[in-house]
Amino acid sequence: MRKFGSLFLAAVLGSVCTVASYQWLEGEKENVKVEHIANIPTSKVAYTVDEDGKAVPLDFTVAAEKVMPAVVHIRSTQEGTSRKSNGREEYQFDPFRDFFGPRFQQQGPSQSTGSGVIINESGYIVTNNHVVEGADVVEVSLTDNRTFKAEVIGTDPDTDIALIKINQKGLPYLSFVDSDKTKVGEWVLAIGNPFNLNSTVTAGIISAKGRSINILSRNSNNGQGSTAIESFIQTDAAINPGNSGGALVDLQGGLVGINTAIASPTGSYSGYGFAVPSDIVSKVVEDLLKFGTVQRGWLGVSIASVNSDLVKEYDLSVNEGAYISAFADQSSAKEAGLKEGDVVIKIDETPIRSNTALIEYIGRRRPGDKVNVTVNRKGKEMTIPVVLKNKEGKTDAVKPEEREGFATLGIELEDIDAKVLKKLDINSGVRVKDVGNGKLAKYTEMREGFIITKVNDTPVKSVKEFNEILKKKKPGELVILSGTYEDFPREYNYALRM
Repeated sequence: MRKFGSLFLAAVLGSVCTVASYQWLEGEKENVKVEHIANIPTSKVAYTVDEDGKAVPLDFTVAAEKVMPAVVHIRSTQEGTSRKSNGREEYQFDPFRDFFGPRFQQQGPSQSTGSGVIINESGYIVTNNHVVEGADVVEVSLTDNRTFKAEVIGTDPDTDIALIKINQKGLPYLSFVDSDKTKVGEWVLAIGNPFNLNSTVTAGIISAKGRSINILSRNSNNGQGSTAIESFIQTDAAINPGNSGGALVDLQGGLVGINTAIASPTGSYSGYGFAVPSDIVSKVVEDLLKFGTVQRGWLGVSIASVNSDLVKEYDLSVNEGAYISAFADQSSAKEAGLKEGDVVIKIDETPIRSNTALIEYIGRRRPGDKVNVTVNRKGKEMTIPVVLKNKEGKTDAVKPEEREGFATLGIELEDIDAKVLKKLDINSGVRVKDVGNGKLAKYTEMREGFIITKVNDTPVKSVKEFNEILKKKKPGELVILSGTYEDFPREYNYALRM
């Protein structure tokens, strides 16, 4: 009995202790408070410096709100083509495929999409050449869902820049900033329409400048080498297929560059994006508006970036610069006194540390411009003034009418000797010297040597007259080129749309 009483007393004491402990804990819980403080950034890592030099939380909202209305969605439509695939693997031979989408080789219309940037309230829009190249119809959609047909004002495959225009006034637009003053590590935003997702904004930094990735089309110029200008801004801001032609901006919303390409084993973002610097874009746009075609200065040199191998092989006195290995025909540099083995280290007041830097600087100059080229020649520095020429060895600007009629077709023509006309029993015509890579090569089976006698039943008597006829044609208008071949003297007709 005594043992039972002890057990009962222990149980009672245990219960009392349990209840007391529970009430004490409950009292403690009631004192716990969860506070919510407004306007405190969730991240305390990313900061920037304001105008007064004070550290403030990094914010992209102001730039994004300013830029998005000025970035448009572009849809390019190509009419049906019978051109066949060459059977090669497209990823290897079409570097824009994964960024812009495949260029379908099929019957019936094909469509591709990209982005563009409004640069003028009157409707001028900058995009990539590969976004509108070969397109029969170009449509532009604004962020407010309005859609307009666009006119292609001009293109420059050498920089992959194109200028188009819509018939609309009072549009929001972006202003160019000096891309030369941007720095590696600077924050930038990429705005575009990846995967048809309109008005997408991503953030990153400028990872590098002056990048050459050998992605632009190379054109042979009678042994004078490539005319492509690659001096890309590299960024880690996420860009994907559809961003092509979109904006790369600083945190104030100024246009730093036009997004052009990605480096990716999969075709989607993997950390590397590239944009054409705004200084190059601005020069191309100004030329297209003023001259109708890009006026590009030409030194006429073959160059390579100085590296340890070149230093050792040629016993160079500098570790940076552009090494001159050869000269082209009609080279303005050679005429001015530059020599093979010279290392260009500065042009005017701009240091030249690589061949890319030289190509970019000269590419932003026009024929007739004078530049002061500083070279290191066997350990001695000297500055030599050079007057730049164009690819044809002239200092005059190329007039728009010299190329405007042929630009879309991509062909080169020549007048025909009267004896040939008499032999073929025709009154007039012009010969196709080079079919080129334009619409004629894409949409017809025309070959070199074809003699064009009529355009839509209008007789053609000279190259100048052919050019004048084409200049009057509107985009999308049907054109029928009639003529013959010397070796197959019967009438052929080739039809396409401008």
